[in-house]
Amino acid sequence: MNPMERLAEFAEPLTQHPYILRVRRNHGLEHATIHLLNRQSYQLSGRSSDSGFVLLGDVPTDKVESAVQEAIARMKAGERKLAIHPNCGTNLVTTGFLATAVAFLGFAGRGLRRSWERFPTMVVAMMAVVLLSMPLGMNLQRYFTTEGDLGDMELVSVRRETKTIPFSGQQVTLHRIVTAQG
Repeated sequence: MNPMERLAEFAEPLTQHPYILRVRRNHGLEHATIHLLNRQSYQLSGRSSDSGFVLLGDVPTDKVESAVQEAIARMKAGERKLAIHPNCGTNLVTTGFLATAVAFLGFAGRGLRRSWERFPTMVVAMMAVVLLSMPLGMNLQRYFTTEGDLGDMELVSVRRETKTIPFSGQQVTLHRIVTAQG
């Protein structure tokens, strides 16, 4: 068992809590839906909650509903890896956190001049962080922030909305996807 699996096993009482599990399942379904819509050249972002998720992007509602239904069917048929997405915020947060920690540790110390002397080393260290953070972020998704086993989840509704962004007046299309679990 690798360290990430051990950590996941330790955290299981938290990650399997009914509320958190609903969020993780919706997060996984959000990713699966985005995977399927990305293949049709739609660019989307999303945000999950315990009751479903929201997709931002101009996509016909019938395509969103079809993609959600296909994602549910495929995940329930065993395609649990659809729950993992390379553009997930988990990956971005992982990269940002590690890069900030390395920079803080690398530049901390004895004065500005000594810090600048370490600059080339820190650039290499930051590049290593960027390269290593993607696999770490994907594993964090796999074990902590998403769930590929949807259980008895089902689609309740898909509703299209148009919102106006404050100050810019720009219109944004979003879809609210509501799910339920028995």
